Amino acid sequence: MQHDHYDDEFIRGILDGIKSIAVVGVSGKPVRPSYFVFKYLHERGYHMIGINPGLAGKELLGRPIHARLSDIPEPVDMVDIFRASSQARAIVEEAIAVQPRPRAIWMQLGVRDDDAAALAQSAGMKVVMNRCPKIEYGRLASEISWMGVNSRTLSAKRAPDGAIQRMSIGHAAMAGGQTLAAERAEKSGEKK
Repeated sequence: MQHDHYDDEFIRGILDGIKSIAVVGVSGKPVRPSYFVFKYLHERGYHMIGINPGLAGKELLGRPIHARLSDIPEPVDMVDIFRASSQARAIVEEAIAVQPRPRAIWMQLGVRDDDAAALAQSAGMKVVMNRCPKIEYGRLASEISWMGVNSRTLSAKRAPDGAIQRMSIGHAAMAGGQTLAAERAEKSGEKK
């Protein structure tokens, strides 16, 4: 598989087919991208598990943090790698050794290791590199279209009055829903 482009159905298939995500390199600092991704996906109904040796034994948003993947006492569907590309292979090797084996390896923006990807694929795992599951979830669920990001789900056709068009990817959100931008748009539509 080439990793320069992923079809939406491939990404959606991963995000729809998983329930638990181990975030390797999660930070406890709310200003860090790994924290924000962890929080966002947790709020979308995913069972989140943090991996960070410096925070092992603690919790993040009520979810456990472990030192390594092999310390997790339950199955994990996907491993999200928030570490340098040079560390991806070792994380993939550890993921392969975990039983049951995760179904997907996701390497965050800026993280790419084609050899690690080939190793994971040969072990039967799906692989995504240089992408963010938070961004992909938001794009596919049309959550980020209000910000003008090219979500490829925008349409020039106006939504029915009072409706927000949003595509579900199979997870009930704990947060989200109507946004301030959506409320302003509704109010401006009422004035017309």
